[in-house]
Formats: sequence, C-alpha cells, structure tokens
Amino acid sequence: MLDLLIEYPLLLLFMVASFGYLLGTFQLKGNSLGVAAILFTGLAFGAIDERLAIPEIVFQLGLSIFLYSVGLNSGPAFFAAYRKNGLRDFAFIFAVLVITGGVASLLWSVFGFSAAQVAGVFTGTTTNTAALAGVINYMNNTGVDARLLKDIVGGFTYSYPMGVLGGMIAIVVMERLFKINYAKEAKSLKGEYPSEEKLQARTVEVTQQAICGMTIREIRKKHHWNINFGRVFQGGDLKLPNADTSFSKGDMVTLIGAEEDLEEAIAVFGRVADTSQDFNKNKYSSRRIFVSNPEIVGRSLASLEINERYSAVITRIRRGEVDMLADGATILELGDRVRFIASNKDLEALSEYFGDSYTASSKVNLFSFGLGIGLGLLLGSFEFNIGEDFRFKLGYAGGPLIMGLLFGALRRTGPIIWSLPFGANVTLQQIGLILLLSSIGVSSGHAFVESFSVQSLWIFGASVVLSLFTAFGIFLVGYRWLKMPFGILMGMVSNQPAILDFATNRAQNRLPVYGFAMIFPIALICKIIIAQLLFVWLN
Repeated sequence: MLDLLIEYPLLLLFMVASFGYLLGTFQLKGNSLGVAAILFTGLAFGAIDERLAIPEIVFQLGLSIFLYSVGLNSGPAFFAAYRKNGLRDFAFIFAVLVITGGVASLLWSVFGFSAAQVAGVFTGTTTNTAALAGVINYMNNTGVDARLLKDIVGGFTYSYPMGVLGGMIAIVVMERLFKINYAKEAKSLKGEYPSEEKLQARTVEVTQQAICGMTIREIRKKHHWNINFGRVFQGGDLKLPNADTSFSKGDMVTLIGAEEDLEEAIAVFGRVADTSQDFNKNKYSSRRIFVSNPEIVGRSLASLEINERYSAVITRIRRGEVDMLADGATILELGDRVRFIASNKDLEALSEYFGDSYTASSKVNLFSFGLGIGLGLLLGSFEFNIGEDFRFKLGYAGGPLIMGLLFGALRRTGPIIWSLPFGANVTLQQIGLILLLSSIGVSSGHAFVESFSVQSLWIFGASVVLSLFTAFGIFLVGYRWLKMPFGILMGMVSNQPAILDFATNRAQNRLPVYGFAMIFPIALICKIIIAQLLFVWLN
C-alpha cells in the first residue's frame, strides 16, 4: 500500500483529504477541528515515509482557488465596511497584528527560537494557513535552507490548537466580564447591522384611523420599519401595492418582515385578520424564481423596473441559507431565489426574464474565474521593495485575494460577470482549502516528526501567550476604548471558521459574521506580510 501511495500522489491526496475530513467531523464537547484536521492527517501520512509527496502545483492551485474565492465572497462587505467606518477598524486590526508580531519577536529573543519557528508560531496562533503558505512560498523563491521548513511547520502545528482555543477562551471570559446581553446589543444595532431573522408574512386588517390616507411612501418615511408589502385587498378588489398605495379602514394587506417589526406594524395598522385570506389565487400567485439570466446579474432591482413592466412585486430574496427583504438597492447574484407576487399571466414572462434555471444558476463561469485568478497570479508575481534588504511578493496568496476583493465588489464589468453562485463559491473555497492543507501536511510530515523535542513544548507555551494576548487585547481596546460592538469584535477575533461558528452560536445573531467579513481580507493580507517580515528580519 505504501508503494502505491508513493507511485500515485493523487491517490495519496484523496486519501489524506477523505480521512482528514472524516476526522474533522468528530466532536469533543461540541467542538471539532473541521477542515483543519486535514492538515494533521497529512502530517501523519507524511511522517510515515519521506518519499510520500504531493506535487507542489497542487499546493499552488489550492492556495489560489481558496483565496480568490474568499475575495469574491468578501469583496462587497469589505468595501462597504470601509465606507461605513473609514480607516478606524482597519487601523485597529492592523495595529493589533503589528503588536502581535512584536510580541512574537520578544518571544524569539526569550526562548531562543529560530526565525522560521517564530514565523510558524505567528501563523499558527493566528490560524492563518495562507500566511504560512506565503512564508513557505517566499522560502522556496529565495532558496532559503530547506531544513528550515520543518521549523516553520513545527511552529505552526504546535501553536495552531491554541490559536483556536485562545479566541474561544477570550470570548467566554470577556462576555462575562463585560456582562454582554447579545439580544439587547443586536436590537440596538439593527439599523446599522441587520441581524438574520426569520421572515414571516402576516395578513393585517386596517382598523386604526391614524394610518388611513397615508401612502406606503409616507409610512416608510415615518416609521422606518424593515418590512415589505404584499397583496392588498381593498373594497372587494385585489391589488398589488406601490409607493403611492394608501389605506382605508377595512382594507387588508399582507406584511412581510421579522417578528419584531411585524408586531410594531400590526399595532399601527390595526389587528391581524381573522382569516388567512388566500386573496383569490386565480388572479395572483406567489412563486420563487432562480436568478440565472446573466443579463440581470450584478444589477439592482430598481434598475430592472419590474413594477413598470409587469404586474408583480418582489417581497424577498433567498441567498444561500439567508432570506433578505428586497428593496430597490438590492443587487442580484447568480443563484438567488427571488419570491414574487405576480399576476398569473406574467409569471411565465418573469420566469423567462430571470432565467429560473437551477442548472444555469449553479455553473461557474470558467472564463471570468480563470481570468480573475490569472490576473491575481500576475499581481502576485510583482516584486515589492521595502528598504534595501527586504523584498517580497504577494505570491499565490495575496495576489488572488486582492483581485478577488476587487472583482467581488465590482460584481460585473460590462458583459463579464465576476461573482460566483453562492453554492459554487462555498464549494470552491472548500476544495481549495483541502488541496492546500493536504499538500502542506504531507510535504512537512516527516520533517515535523524529526523536529519534535522539548522545545516543542516551549513553542506551545509561546502560542498560549501570543493567542491570549491578541484575543484579550482586541476585546479590551475595541470594546472599552473604541466602543465597538462586542458581537463585531467576536468576528474580528474569529480568525478560524471553528471560532466563528462558536461565536455565532453564543451570540445567536449575525454580528460576528459582519465583523469577520469586514476584517478577514485586510487581516489576511497583513498576516501574510507580517509573517514574511518576521522571518526575514529575524533570520
């Protein structure tokens, strides 16, 4: 069997990926390693025989696909966060990472680590495989002694577990210290950071005089509810609403929104109707339609002029696993499922206009995807000079990530659609990460075993200091001094999917996801650069 794995590296790759993924599903007190278990499985396989190897191009391919896909997915949130908070959040996380690098340098002098070990501890503590890969890529490009590879992988592997645990420990301790009420915080920030809530539909009868005569435009301006209006039943006639629709006593209207907003709206309108009112489905029907027409992808709903062209209203959009209320500013993406209330005669025309093909909405545009990664690799090949002694490249990590962020924010350029269907993006991220972790693990396994010593325990101890310092520092400075929401800070601490999952489960809202999306791209770039700087300067 060993000879077979040596002869067929692709067989080895999928053996590592499958067993590693299986290992990552096992839970201990509700926690699991997830996809990161593939790295440790690869180390175990690589430790068996130094002849076991996966071609380097697999590592490069996985790194590029993973980071470009992350960039595409994070681009809109990244630039939206920049417009909302300026440089404050980015400067904050940059300062934290620079100070963390400084502490890592201090540990280097105290414990006598090699430059490669310190770089490994930094990347492991921040659970950043891209930064680790960036340093390894730099080592390969500059001809650094290959024996240092075991030092950096050893530093990464021995410190990685604490990189995950440190963030979780800090979240639990600081939420108790600051006495955080997650529900209250999410409610207070609802306008700025809309929380993910289950959308419901209620049929309401107008009984309050105060609402009578007001148009929907005036109602929205006065109350700022995050709701949409569906069918309206007035004077025995069924209508679809628009901004100029007004109400009288006895009218019935369907409202769509989160429970809390609906309760407020119902109190103003009157009361919940005694009957569900199917509103004569022979005239209007509700249907979900897939967005698969490339002509409308990347465009706002307002630009489509649906109300002017069809007898229809769009009430909500489902993207991935999240339902969103639709408004004129909503940008459509491939794979979105749009819910209409429309006249039966227009349903087929709407279906044809939006595409409504699950197959087409799931496909990856290989032209734009390949072009985007190619431009990212081209950017990554450029050499940047800092002073006389230090040169670095963004490489297979930073280049694709930056181009992914830019194209993800643009969504489309003329006829070229850069964004990916949600499901396809998730799959590509997973495939890229699997290829990346399998390659790093197998190529470093034998050297990792040889490097185990008493010093490995010191490396773990250093990771405890570094991880807790970083996580507690983010909470203390961010919450106390900068007055940032605790839920957002949880996302900033979540530098690994397991931590983010832990944070969202505790918060029971999407604030940690907002914090993660805002900071992850810039933090990733900073970590890639800081890790290389640590290695070069300390070496």
